[in-house]
Amino acid sequence: MTLQQLKYAIEIAKCGSINIAARKLFITQPSLSNAIRELETELNISIFQRTNRGISVSVDGAEFLGYARQVVEQTELLEKRYFNTKPSAQHFSVSTQHYAFSVNAFVNLIKEYGNNEYEFSLRETKTYEIIDDVKNLRSEIGVLYLNEFNSKILNKLFKENNLKFTKLFVAKPHVFISINNPLSKQKVVTIEDLRDYPYLCFEQGEYNSFHFSEEILSTLSHKKNIKVSDRATLFNLLIGLNGYTISTGVLSSDLNGNDIIAVPLDVNEEIIVGWISHKSIRLSKLANIYIDALNEIISEFI
Repeated sequence: MTLQQLKYAIEIAKCGSINIAARKLFITQPSLSNAIRELETELNISIFQRTNRGISVSVDGAEFLGYARQVVEQTELLEKRYFNTKPSAQHFSVSTQHYAFSVNAFVNLIKEYGNNEYEFSLRETKTYEIIDDVKNLRSEIGVLYLNEFNSKILNKLFKENNLKFTKLFVAKPHVFISINNPLSKQKVVTIEDLRDYPYLCFEQGEYNSFHFSEEILSTLSHKKNIKVSDRATLFNLLIGLNGYTISTGVLSSDLNGNDIIAVPLDVNEEIIVGWISHKSIRLSKLANIYIDALNEIISEFI
């Protein structure tokens, strides 16, 4: 087992593809495949599961990669200390549902880290892909929510994929609407109040199950229903069409301006927002900084 093989395996996990990793490592795909195959033979485990749809990290592979990352990090510290080498660019990735506070925390992470070289990734994406990203170590942290309706299914997925959910905060449901919406003056709104307004939600692609919806009460039917894939489009439609969406009530005026407001929704529900991580991986310094930033931002609202 060589240090180079460890770096190869880490890069493949990050890219989710041997071909892409080979290009980034400036070696041929067969050479990279052979190096990983030799490593797996030596360790007598399968680091990656290979299917027609690509590769994913196995349970044994996740544990191995957790140790491999520590070895590579310690080696870089030694090289920096005794050989005066230039520190390598730091890597960190987070996958999240479409929450402004996730973006705020990411901004604060970069401000606090303040290094000249880094390669960070923020993915606002679909619920299933968040779980898949963390399971396959493409992201170290995933931010999503649980409630009474989806928790059984999602907790089952967490268990199957060796993931851990940590609660950030509990929120009461709110609707996000334009400040010019006729309902904006109400202290609370009901489902009946919203009946004639366009309902906006985030599409979930291939895994479009009610349990993967980013919005609670996903089984309710709506007269006017619009699915979008990004937060900017959703907010523009909230303003342009007097639409609404259901979320936590936590808004960022820094990112979203003052044209959108949160109004409490009169339903007996709770939204448990939290983050997932891989049980086999020790959180990096950057991940801990990001989590601290999340908690700090949430404390301003809760």
